Amino acid sequence: MKLFLSSFFSGAAGLFDAFTGNTCAGKTAVFIPTASKPEKMAFYVGSDKKALARLGMVVDELDVSETAYGETAERIAAADYVFVGGGNTFFLLRELKRSGADKLIVEHVRKGKLYIGASAGSMILSENIGYVKHMDSPAAAPDLNGDFSALAVVDFCVVPHAANFPFKRAVKKILTECSGTYDLRPISNNQAVTVDGGAVEILTAAGKKQGLARE
Repeated sequence: MKLFLSSFFSGAAGLFDAFTGNTCAGKTAVFIPTASKPEKMAFYVGSDKKALARLGMVVDELDVSETAYGETAERIAAADYVFVGGGNTFFLLRELKRSGADKLIVEHVRKGKLYIGASAGSMILSENIGYVKHMDSPAAAPDLNGDFSALAVVDFCVVPHAANFPFKRAVKKILTECSGTYDLRPISNNQAVTVDGGAVEILTAAGKKQGLARE
């Protein structure tokens, strides 16, 4: 299993290039921006798409909430990478489940397809996203009826935007109130949690002269 879980992909794009061994140019990423639909500001969608393009990747945008299951299955299967972007994590969970894309993504990831997450797209891989209520509003998906069981690809929970405006207070609340229930992995906008087989690391983008720092 190979995962690259970021807060803000644009801030960690160099880490991704290194994570792939500088082989991502020419690859196709199916880009799922669905989580951003209920958000008033979604500049990060464009930023992350541009970051992928700068790395030489082909971006195939796929909104699973508006695409038939058959087409979703074909496009996920055809891509080299699956990218699930940021926004409201509860809305994303509902739409992945409703469309059947949740099972498709898990199937391909478990078979070895590289998964890229940004914010909500990183948190959705945890077993349960209940902790996210301090950052996102569950009201965006009231029909979940309190069932926040997620994709359960990893046994830890990414907490994005640690130390980054405007999420500092929300992150602090998550860490204070949820650390006894969840295995939390806080990361800032220039970090990523990577999973490569059984190895889990937090990588930090350093200055260009310093290269990469590992934590």
